[in-house]
Amino acid sequence: MGTLDKRESGSPQRAPGRLAGGRRVPRNLHPLAWWAWALALATAASRTTNPLLLLLVLAVLGFVVTARRSEAPWARGFAYYLWLALTVVAIRVVFRCVFATGVTPHDHLLFSLPHIPTPAWYAGIEIGGPVSLEATLSAAFDGLRLACLICCIGAANTLANPKRALRVLPGALYELGVAVTVSLSVAPQLVQSVQRVARARRLRAGRRKGVRALRSIVVPVLEDALERSLSLAAAMDSRGYGRSGTASRRSRRLTGALMLLGMCGLCAGVYGLLDGTAPAALGLPAFLAGAVLCVAGLLLGGRRVRRTTYRPDRWRAAEWGVAGCGVTAAVLLFATVGYDATDLNPSLYPLTWPTLPLVPVLALLLAGAAGIVSPPPGRTPGPAALPGPRPDADPTDRTDRTTCEVST
Repeated sequence: MGTLDKRESGSPQRAPGRLAGGRRVPRNLHPLAWWAWALALATAASRTTNPLLLLLVLAVLGFVVTARRSEAPWARGFAYYLWLALTVVAIRVVFRCVFATGVTPHDHLLFSLPHIPTPAWYAGIEIGGPVSLEATLSAAFDGLRLACLICCIGAANTLANPKRALRVLPGALYELGVAVTVSLSVAPQLVQSVQRVARARRLRAGRRKGVRALRSIVVPVLEDALERSLSLAAAMDSRGYGRSGTASRRSRRLTGALMLLGMCGLCAGVYGLLDGTAPAALGLPAFLAGAVLCVAGLLLGGRRVRRTTYRPDRWRAAEWGVAGCGVTAAVLLFATVGYDATDLNPSLYPLTWPTLPLVPVLALLLAGAAGIVSPPPGRTPGPAALPGPRPDADPTDRTDRTTCEVST
């Protein structure tokens, strides 16, 4: 089936994805590209407790989110993830100060908390007592690493449309489609609900503040977010999402067994690879066996689902560039080539200022290049917008996409 070229024969030719003035056409990047970039950056952040590198990770996330977030409501929620990350760091430090684990003679004491005696069966953990600078910094560094992981997931939710990300769900997982839809859309819907409730309170001149206003904010927010997620799940279920179709009970059970055993194998393999004291058979062999079982389950379950896609998301050069920036950063931090491995996890005994190794810094800056490699985000059409294309839009680009899944 051919494609009609609506451009005039005398019009000047331009490169695909670029306007006449040389500017790139705004379009929404493939959601898996942003998820691959964010997960790779989270993997790189998990390799280090160096506070300078972790702060650089947060700076890279802030730059990319600011440069490439769209006008969608969920794209404004990165600030909430930052507040959540800050809360995690504070809780980690407070718990480390309250539940002391002992102080060495070489520690620098900051202050001392009242000591609470504990029973004999609670030995090994002390409540209260002296708090050292080394213990506080260790808790802060661990909390900062966890905060970076949270912000990476928040950046993926901010940059990628969660509803479009569900379109690439394998056919074998369609039976879990409703649950996956609710779980992935709760966080973006929660951000939208907080914004709507805040605007409503300002319009109604609400004067309650602090704990007194908590009930009037939390209850409507949670109710609205869960209701919108369930409405989306019901809409997908009414369109055949998650239907088993003509698949036999034996086929469904076999698919479920393969997926369950495969996931168990993957978990055991990851544990074996991370734990140096685990048996050799629990590492790479278990991981490979789990991967094979998962792939077999996905292929078997995908046979009974027929998908029809209208204007599918395409994986182009920009998607390869964004995903490659994140994956390259993770590989460089895992390879430990060109720098000392101790620079990633600075020692607190003796207490010294952390160094800033060159190769990890360049790797994280390369991850930040995703904000330059990716095209500008497409505009979200308003309710009064006409259905026709924009005059400056690339005729090969389609930002309004719809997907229909049909089970046979």
